[in-house]
Amino acid sequence: MDDITVGLSGEVETMVTEDDTAERWGSGLVPVLGTPTLVAMMENGAVTALDGHLRPEQTSVGGRMDIHHLAPTPVGLSVHVRAELMEVDGRRLVFHVEAWDEVEKIGEATHERFIVDRDRFIAGAKAKVASLRGS
Repeated sequence: MDDITVGLSGEVETMVTEDDTAERWGSGLVPVLGTPTLVAMMENGAVTALDGHLRPEQTSVGGRMDIHHLAPTPVGLSVHVRAELMEVDGRRLVFHVEAWDEVEKIGEATHERFIVDRDRFIAGAKAKVASLRGS
């Protein structure tokens, strides 16, 4: 974790398809990039920034996303997302994320992620199910 420093960045790019639209996700009745898809792309940019920087037993999980979806992007246009690590506070990481389509800036966000031990995190999630079943 010593090499996780401010300035790390990750980028992702994808073409908007019907599966990415607000109509598809129920977040609106318009055939443009849906906010749920944009959020996922922004998270993926931050995850990409951490590629090769976490220990094998670690992963990161999203904890917060403060997003501004600024403009619509129709099916068929490409979207480019860039996430840059702005703050490291122990296990807490804060990213600034921007998204652009081929014409304009379409979104920006502040995104917090937390570094966790993968096995311990999964065990905690499974313990929820076990507690409901009385195991």
